[in-house]
Amino acid sequence: MAADGNYIVVMVTAASEDEAVAIANHLVYHHLAACVSLFPISSTYIWNNQICQEQEWQLIIKTQQQQFSPLETAVRELHSYAIPEVIAVPVIAGSLPYLNWISTQVNE
Repeated sequence: MAADGNYIVVMVTAASEDEAVAIANHLVYHHLAACVSLFPISSTYIWNNQICQEQEWQLIIKTQQQQFSPLETAVRELHSYAIPEVIAVPVIAGSLPYLNWISTQVNE
């Protein structure tokens, strides 16, 4: 089913599993996200003019557009990075029961 443009997936990386779990738990507990998936990744980036290769944790956060601003604020407050990744992408289609479940979770 085509989504109505209200649903987003937010990507955040974290320095450790503990940090990722803490952020995920906070977002779900405070109804800023319906679900957060976590997995280990390897990231390559430039920081202070150096190429860095780090083991990080990726958070894939399912929520609605109106939750982005408070979600971003929460991530920035909880995160150890000076400039944490907080990137939202629109959901263009999805299972209607799942999209309805997201709405129920973040609107409680």
